[in-house]
Amino acid sequence: MGLLDILLGRTKPVAPDLDQLFALPSAAVTLEAAASFTPTGRGAVCFATVEGAAFEQTHREVQALLDADTDRDGPPVELRRDGYGYSWLVSERAPDQLPLLVNDLHAVNSSMEVNGFGPQLLCSLAGFQDPEGRSLALVYLYKRGSFYPFAPLPGEGQRRDNALELRVKAALEGDLRIEPDLSRWFPVWGAPGL
Repeated sequence: MGLLDILLGRTKPVAPDLDQLFALPSAAVTLEAAASFTPTGRGAVCFATVEGAAFEQTHREVQALLDADTDRDGPPVELRRDGYGYSWLVSERAPDQLPLLVNDLHAVNSSMEVNGFGPQLLCSLAGFQDPEGRSLALVYLYKRGSFYPFAPLPGEGQRRDNALELRVKAALEGDLRIEPDLSRWFPVWGAPGL
């Protein structure tokens, strides 16, 4: 970073640190104690839609890598597209298998990165739910190397529970690298895996 960058207020981008994902299981214990949210077993990796043979090969590699795991029913990861044009590789596990889900998310991100699709990676998320049925996602921003909570309100319309998100932020600051810039807490409406 040079003097001109400092004078213009530019900052050096944070390098992705996929190992941050491995902090999710311990954060889940804190989240359950603080807010009664438990893992759903669902998670996903979001990326800008990619077409072509190179991506198809990467998708097959991810499938083969995760297919070796016999603790799951159904396909290891499923490719879905959302209404906004983004692609999601979705993994489903039993709710008590959060460490295995985190391994899946890490493997998908790593495979995409190694095969040259790192610039298309946007975020990863792990889903949680409380006894009242409210949903919560802990979202990892790939390009920021940080997490934030996303809590959509039930019912129609796109509204979020900002108070819950701030409570979760406060509870998890010791467990996860929380994104300090609230304007980067993007909603992930209708995310598969939430």
